[in-house]
Amino acid sequence: MRQPRPALRLTTLATASGLLFASAAVLAQGGNPNAGPTPSTSVPQALASTTQLETVIVTGIRRSLETSVNLKRSSSGLVDGIVAEDIGKFPDTNLAESLSRISGVSIDRANGEGTRITVRGMGPDFNLVLLNGRQMPGASLDDSAPVSRSFDFSNLASDGVAALEVYKTSRASSPTGGMGATINVRTPRPFDTKETIAQVGVKLVSDESARRLPGEQKGKNATPELSGIYSTQSADGMFGIALMGTYQVRDSGYAQANVSSGWKTFDGIQDNDWSGPNAVWGGLPATSAEIKNRPAVGSIYSVPQNLNYSFTGVHRERLNGQLVLQFKPMKDLVGTLDFVMSEQKFRQRRNDISAWFNYGGQFGEFQTGSPSSPIIYGEHMSNSDLAMGASRINTKNKNQQLGLNLKWKATDTLNFEFDAHRSTAMSGANDPLGTSVTLGTASLVRGDTFVDFSNKFPVLSMVGALDPTKQELQGSVFSNSYQKNQVSQVQTKGSWKINEDSSLDFGVALTEVKNRSAFANVQRDTWGGGAAGGPAAMPDDIWKADSISKYFSRIPGSSDPRLFNQFYYFNFEDLRAAAIKALGSDTLLKASFDWNDDFRTTEKSQAAFGQYNLAWEWGVPMEAAIGARYERTKVGSPSTEKIPVSVAWVANNEIPITFSGIRSASRQGKYDYVLPSIDLSADVTNDTKLRLSYGQTIGRPGWNAIQGGQRIDPLARVDGGVASVGNPNLRPLKSSNIDFSAEHYYAKSSYVAASYFRKSIKDYNQAVVERKNLFDLHTPIGNAMYNQAQTTGGCGADSDCIRKYIFANFPTAPGVSPGTPGTSLGTITAQPNDPLLLFNVGSFVNNQRTNKINGIELNAQHIFGNSGFGISANFTKVKSNLVYDNNKRGGQTDVLVGMGNSGNLVGFFENETWTTRLAYNWRGKFLAENYDGAEGAQPLYVEPFGQLDWSVGYNVNQNLRLQFEAINLTDEYTRTHMRNENQMGAVTQLGRRIMIGARYKF
Repeated sequence: MRQPRPALRLTTLATASGLLFASAAVLAQGGNPNAGPTPSTSVPQALASTTQLETVIVTGIRRSLETSVNLKRSSSGLVDGIVAEDIGKFPDTNLAESLSRISGVSIDRANGEGTRITVRGMGPDFNLVLLNGRQMPGASLDDSAPVSRSFDFSNLASDGVAALEVYKTSRASSPTGGMGATINVRTPRPFDTKETIAQVGVKLVSDESARRLPGEQKGKNATPELSGIYSTQSADGMFGIALMGTYQVRDSGYAQANVSSGWKTFDGIQDNDWSGPNAVWGGLPATSAEIKNRPAVGSIYSVPQNLNYSFTGVHRERLNGQLVLQFKPMKDLVGTLDFVMSEQKFRQRRNDISAWFNYGGQFGEFQTGSPSSPIIYGEHMSNSDLAMGASRINTKNKNQQLGLNLKWKATDTLNFEFDAHRSTAMSGANDPLGTSVTLGTASLVRGDTFVDFSNKFPVLSMVGALDPTKQELQGSVFSNSYQKNQVSQVQTKGSWKINEDSSLDFGVALTEVKNRSAFANVQRDTWGGGAAGGPAAMPDDIWKADSISKYFSRIPGSSDPRLFNQFYYFNFEDLRAAAIKALGSDTLLKASFDWNDDFRTTEKSQAAFGQYNLAWEWGVPMEAAIGARYERTKVGSPSTEKIPVSVAWVANNEIPITFSGIRSASRQGKYDYVLPSIDLSADVTNDTKLRLSYGQTIGRPGWNAIQGGQRIDPLARVDGGVASVGNPNLRPLKSSNIDFSAEHYYAKSSYVAASYFRKSIKDYNQAVVERKNLFDLHTPIGNAMYNQAQTTGGCGADSDCIRKYIFANFPTAPGVSPGTPGTSLGTITAQPNDPLLLFNVGSFVNNQRTNKINGIELNAQHIFGNSGFGISANFTKVKSNLVYDNNKRGGQTDVLVGMGNSGNLVGFFENETWTTRLAYNWRGKFLAENYDGAEGAQPLYVEPFGQLDWSVGYNVNQNLRLQFEAINLTDEYTRTHMRNENQMGAVTQLGRRIMIGARYKF
């Protein structure tokens, strides 16, 4: 795919800038002497001036801001950027955090660190990331075959980055895929500077969150970061080399309260009376003295499936390296051969405690109105499970890029550029046990249980007490996820200067993207008392008692005296060793690397573009860039799929599906587009510029939407199963974009700007759910024995009661295998005459609606003369009809994940000795996920979040600089919810992160 031209190079961008300033000089009658670069009187002088900007070594905050302003002012279309304050010194320790300082850009955070970006309401999958103008692959992991195209910025350390360029408007020369924006990450080149650079850096990082954890998860008080850069070129300027490397270790963690298994949402008329027509599993009684404000007919209401408190420690190691060789075998030919690599290793340890609800004996209080969520939700029960688990996650992300670039100045008016690269991104296990593994334990001691959702922290209260002699092994999950994404790309482009006022850009590109997403799962579904030898099979000294509330001290409500304030933490390895001893084998206690779900997708694209650039006078200096890009893509997706063969009901709401064998499948698709673009600009005065842009862009579907394989979730529930299948013939989203901006540069590095943008999106990738049977699978739910238990046995929707009734009254029926007499333990295997098991099968289609996104961006930056003080601020407001209807049940597809308002306020001071910066970043409420399903379909909103960061630098001398940084200075927590704040998703306590460091230049 083609890349946007890097800023300030001898391309049409430089030509346009030169023409702009040359025209302005003729018309200027005066102006502000501090308004920026002095307009040139000739195009060659302007070109030389613009090109020289690329060779200046920027130092300090003020020079960084000045260079960013020059980039914004001189670019064709809307471009914003962040430039390194010095070689190896980026404004933020994280690239995503730096990008969030740009108007219209907001970030997703994981474990307190920026990872992925949303631009102008378009989520991470719809923003294209380039490294030195080359398309970057992305890989990530989740609890199934990975699906995302998005790039994780946490993979790249900021020390080895020279600049970030954000292209918000489209041009014919830009690659496709960035509907929100195209982000180019530029790294240093030895020919960028004329001097030898050698420096080393060291930091110590102390993360408060690593110490707010139980003993098994706690991290070190401080961890190291090391970096080094060496860059030089030969005396004759014919050869250059740059070598950069960083190694970083970080210990961190978080405590989280969440409804990990989601919520069920029903119409007000639905209840749990199985003698009537409106019964559903999870419904509330139609009338009950124990439920205050029972939601009325005509409303919708939600009930939780569980509540979980978890405590996770995270250890990360990040290694980055770059090697750049540049050569100039002849005066007009420059070659660059570069290799970039990054590797991240994550090790997580987690303990949790959870209470599950079985939808029987319900009591509590609900909100009035609709949608209605519980203020208090509880159930009467006895001898139920108080579940606790231990997990470990060991993963590795690896990125590599090898590329060759040749630039040839054929004549004074004709330039060519050739670029080829192969880039890979891989995410997978760094552990022979798998990527994410969990062992469950429980004590059957839980009585009446309720949760109070009225505060920021959900308060779990229950009857019962911990007893190490009653703790026993339950089921386990050893899952293994893998993704590899590879981009092979060849680009050739040229620029022909027709005359002093016009030029033509042209080029072709061949791009092949290969994605492999794979998943394997080994699961033991043994739940309930005595399921794995009982309490006697587990040594009592494994369990270590602790309290809960102290790990959530920052969150309102965590000190509630009703809280069940106790849990056990335990070592995963100790528990697994005990489990192997109890089970006599480790066969089900390790992951499989024999991928049963293995989806491979290949996209082959051919592109050609042409762009005509013109400068002229029309009362004021004007510029235009008019072009079109043709892109054709073919999609192929072979896959292997597991074949399900049987279904068994093993616990109240656990119905595992057994698989045997695999089958092959393959699906194809194709599409092509002609994408026009127009950029117009006018210098209405020496200090004021107006811009108008129109362009069409596309956003390619996620891998799950186009991968051809069918995936069946291995665990069905009482209300059915879940499956998905891709559609390789799915077309990308197509957006027609209009942008208008006004910029006033009233002093050097000081300006105000406002822009309006509008996106009209069609061919939205709509998720659809079809309820159907697969592979002629059956389920015991709803068979004759089940129905008799509901009616004659008086069990209604109480699964525990139904299972006890079946085991007591039909112990020898086909498929029935009772466990301990008088309990619900045992297995009920589906028979051929049982009801068909229905799945919610998800897929994707292109809908016919046209959806709108509108927004404004406001920017201001002011430098207070030569005082050393400065301030910058921006605010973005986005509005669209792609919003979730919280008062509507069922899956919703015309919604936009990531859309929300954002803003920044940054103040700084800098002189020859001291530098300090205080930065506040805010992101408003936004939709983070859109879950499918029937009763389970839910939105997930991230609540407004603001973070204050502070940094101080001290120059001991010209060679040595000391640095102090504090991230999340006010120790904020994050929270998510669904249809309203009482229907919570998760609340997470993090912590401050403090860094002290030094950089030495030789």
